Amino acid sequence: MTLDNTKPTLEEVLDAYAVEAVHDRATLENYLRDYPQFAEELVELSREVSRVVEYDESPLSATEEALIEKAWQNHAQPVARSADEIDPLANLSVPQLREVAHQLGVPRQVITAFRERRVKLESVPNSFLAAFARVLSCTVDLLSSVVSAPSGPGFSRSYKADIKPNAGEAISFEKLLIDAGVSEAKRSELLAEDD
Repeated sequence: MTLDNTKPTLEEVLDAYAVEAVHDRATLENYLRDYPQFAEELVELSREVSRVVEYDESPLSATEEALIEKAWQNHAQPVARSADEIDPLANLSVPQLREVAHQLGVPRQVITAFRERRVKLESVPNSFLAAFARVLSCTVDLLSSVVSAPSGPGFSRSYKADIKPNAGEAISFEKLLIDAGVSEAKRSELLAEDD
């Protein structure tokens, strides 16, 4: 294989040697002649690729079979997760987000703010949280733990910009509704406690 660069790097030369169809003496000598500055690394790589690995093809013992079966069973079982690891908002598609927003009677950006953890939990009425949890088919406690968890870099939407976006500071539920353009009458309804 010939490299196009007039001065290829060590990595490029080693990669080219590694993908050669044959790793015989002639191939190694060609590379050593063309790239003497990498002779030590080429010889080491040549030894690695030409090493013969011997496999023990005898049948597995009953103990080995049992260990493999146990490991496979452990791997196949679903991982038990705590409530903190499950986020009912995380994998909602855009149509699902629209449906959740529609059922709650709020703009989609309100649901997105909850998803991005930008809402102060203490400002959200219990009645809204209960309705939200019901729509998501989860408990109020789970939804509360998700919404109150700190937002990380994965929760900020991505933008093509010169500076890295941040999730911003959490805002009150009322401010969120105002920013989303929710009418005063609807805001009053959503902010009312039904306890």
